[in-house]
Amino acid sequence: MSDTIAHAPLRWPVNGQSLPPKIEQDVKDYLARSPMPPEREREFRERVREIYERILYSPEEPVGVVTAQSLSEPATQMTMRTYHFAGTAGIQVTLGLPRMLEIFDARKDPRTPTMKVYIKKEYQTLDHVKRIAENIKDIRAKDVISSVLIDMTDVLVKCRLNLPKLQSLEVDPERLSKLLKIRNTAVTVEGDALMVRPKKKDITVLHKLKYTVLESHVKGIKDISQVVVSKEDGEWVINTLGSNLKKVFELEGVDYTRTRSNNIFEVYDVLGIEAGREAIVRETAFTMDEQGLVIDVRYILLLADTMCVEGGIKPIGRYGISGQKASPLVRASFEETKKHITAAAVKGERDPFVGTVENIMVNQVAPIGTGAYELVGRIPGKK
Repeated sequence: MSDTIAHAPLRWPVNGQSLPPKIEQDVKDYLARSPMPPEREREFRERVREIYERILYSPEEPVGVVTAQSLSEPATQMTMRTYHFAGTAGIQVTLGLPRMLEIFDARKDPRTPTMKVYIKKEYQTLDHVKRIAENIKDIRAKDVISSVLIDMTDVLVKCRLNLPKLQSLEVDPERLSKLLKIRNTAVTVEGDALMVRPKKKDITVLHKLKYTVLESHVKGIKDISQVVVSKEDGEWVINTLGSNLKKVFELEGVDYTRTRSNNIFEVYDVLGIEAGREAIVRETAFTMDEQGLVIDVRYILLLADTMCVEGGIKPIGRYGISGQKASPLVRASFEETKKHITAAAVKGERDPFVGTVENIMVNQVAPIGTGAYELVGRIPGKK
């Protein structure tokens, strides 16, 4: 008769210990900082133990499969709408299913990059915050020009400047000739007139030059088209449409320890892979929560870890995690089946059949759960 081993769910205490050493030490440190009566302390310890037991999973449980299902099923209920924030400012942020695709495909240029810029305590006055906002917003020449005239006689583009606007932005009109860096042109300022003369005297060039002048950068941070100052939780903050963390961090008065962007790759480039991982978790959780979908954060953490485990941010797709798995059968089961099968045959690849998908494909027991164990029997006639 064979001897079998029954696997029961792991429960604490184990070996007489109520909790793992690290959590036990955290509990002791907390109780040292916040003493409580013995009865209350027992209730507190029991509550910690219950929470810990809930987060355990059985040996060989397919946590990756459970994570994929737990994230994908709610995602089918997501809408295609966008969400307005910052009150009446009209700034829109892509949310719902399009935002989830941006995150999981690891797109470097999100459709609506935004920032929430926090201000240091010593700069928490409306005047200071407005000045910081003015230094953030991308000011183009069209914002300070009242009218534009194409002068065919002198072959130039003549712009009438809005001097009060320039003064409010603290931009010297004389400096515009240096700020407007337009190739193959000569830029001069005469009173309230801005003259742009191209080296090539052609009407087509003049019309193109007109739009080049209007879109030229004058002040602020490029590509941040909108800034909204608002009060949140008793402090002034600046919401932006457009993102450039590196430049914003350089501005005086900005609290760079709390300022954040929804552009995951920008966070990764400026602050490193750990911050990029945290951005994936935060943005995914926010998108799900905005849709009213409740997801255990551990599933999002596992997904973020999978995307960032190699020190960069990989997409979940044919050019990322799914397309780079060790098993050729798993790669073929996702997309581009013929390509993966042919490449594996040419290279002479072997499939060790250690995963779930490839074993299901050939009708074998997957090495997960009870399928991960083999029963060892006693040979008759031997001890």
